[in-house]
Amino acid sequence: MSLRPAVTLKLATSLDGRIATASGESRWITGPEARAEVHRIRAAHDAVLIGAATALTDDPELTARTDPPPPRQPLRVVIDTRLRLAPSSRLAQSVDRGPVMVIAGRDADRGAKAALDAIGVHVALVPRGLDGVDLDAALAHLAGAGVARLMVEGGGRVAASFLTADAVDRLEWFRAPLLLGAQAKPAVAELAFAALANAPRFTRLAFREVGSDLWETLERVR
Repeated sequence: MSLRPAVTLKLATSLDGRIATASGESRWITGPEARAEVHRIRAAHDAVLIGAATALTDDPELTARTDPPPPRQPLRVVIDTRLRLAPSSRLAQSVDRGPVMVIAGRDADRGAKAALDAIGVHVALVPRGLDGVDLDAALAHLAGAGVARLMVEGGGRVAASFLTADAVDRLEWFRAPLLLGAQAKPAVAELAFAALANAPRFTRLAFREVGSDLWETLERVR
């Protein structure tokens, strides 16, 4: 792994590690107290990152909404290999409230890039890997842009990509007291580790109740 930011992966799940029902309903799995903590964690990072599927499905703004407001908003980043984020999205339309970056493959549509560039969204083109953009290249670009602490918020495929690349240093995991079952959407997509010895392991730093939810902080064991 080349030079990269320190990466925090945030998960907000059911007890069985699901982030949405089979139909895609996800608001809200965790309670207001947990969501307030997530905003404080966002504010403590230089950048917040999601994948294209989350951006297209949830249309989030990804700002850190704390009281009082943070002195500056983190950079909001979308990994969007094919550059599908619309200029009309909430992210693209909120560049006046904080910077937005889209990281796409070098073969992405130039018209889509020009449309986002025109409204102030920074589009970074990086090499493609086997499945989407090359994660090392994306992280190196973020480090070069001054991002020292990166918060990854999902979805499941992005979380799996970071874990497979061994690019997660810390987990902030919020678990709600409900079960959604195997048909619901997992917080982490397939990892395909053939042996337990290959699975990333973490050590618990803190465990507390927040409202009706549980909040666990874990650190990668290397």
